[in-house]
Amino acid sequence: MSRSSAADGEGETAAVEGSTRDRRRRVELAGVGLTAFVAVGMLGFLLLYWAQDLPVASDLYAAFRSLGRGMDAALGTNVFRHPIMWQSMAVGVLVGVVAPLVGSFLVHREMALIGETLAHTAFAGVAVGILVTSSTGWNGSLLLVALAVGVLGALAVQWLTERTDAYGDVPIAIMLSGSFAVGTLIISYGDGLTGVNIQGYLFGNLAVVTPEGARLMGALSLAVVAGVALTYKQLLFITFDEQAARVAQLNVTGYNTLLVVLTAVVVVGAMQVLGVILVAAMLVVPVAAASQVARSFRETMYLGVIFGQLSVLGGFAISIGFGLPSGGSIVVTAIAVYLASILGSGASGTPVSAHG
Repeated sequence: MSRSSAADGEGETAAVEGSTRDRRRRVELAGVGLTAFVAVGMLGFLLLYWAQDLPVASDLYAAFRSLGRGMDAALGTNVFRHPIMWQSMAVGVLVGVVAPLVGSFLVHREMALIGETLAHTAFAGVAVGILVTSSTGWNGSLLLVALAVGVLGALAVQWLTERTDAYGDVPIAIMLSGSFAVGTLIISYGDGLTGVNIQGYLFGNLAVVTPEGARLMGALSLAVVAGVALTYKQLLFITFDEQAARVAQLNVTGYNTLLVVLTAVVVVGAMQVLGVILVAAMLVVPVAAASQVARSFRETMYLGVIFGQLSVLGGFAISIGFGLPSGGSIVVTAIAVYLASILGSGASGTPVSAHG
């Protein structure tokens, strides 16, 4: 074979690879764009649901209700006409965005267990809220108490990790078991004092989602997306080379703390539909699925969000169709997506680059 023929062959191969990359990127961006469109639509519904008594908002809200009735008529369902189902789906859609977004950093830093730990800490917060409610008659949101306790738990985990000589996962394991133990003790102490559905918080239940909880999830989601967008380069730096980040005099402790606080925020919002026991799965499984086929960290984030959204929507379909708990349905769907990604990749996964 002549040099010119070899060069032509190499050029054709490069052109094919370039075309494949471009097509892949367009599909990914289309998926991310569609996910963003759905998420913005859900945020819009939460806003309209909150402001439905205002003049302009009332007309838009009525149009949204009409759309829901039309969807029920077209699909033969009795779901989309009910605002409570829309607010539950809104929380799920937002979880499908922010959980893989934060989970991408956790998985690549081998910190997957932190989500489970903070979920148990948030459960302790719910228990504290129940005790306060039963003792004082306070009528505030249990999720706000869970958020406060979850953030304090995240700060405690970071403080223990920075100031102990134990292996990195020991403080996390101690906080995981300790916070859940505290939660069970408080729940047992106050057993029967309130009518709160504890199983809903443990295993996930669409009925657990309240209008206040849905609005809180909307606000938390905006905060998480803004936090990741504003600190993406710094979080990426400490994820792949923390020692180099310290040498570069980056505030590694501060960004580590930000990451665990963002994780706590996601966990508290997600526990409404996933439950304490299963909430960590959405931080890990969609990202693990994306890692099977992604070639870069940014692509892992894109695909993680897309897979997370598929898991949530598929899980809701199973939950509503068969009357099953939402948390288990979403996680089982996410695992199915993960297995499909393994089969589709034809390998156990490829190394992910920090570039691209």
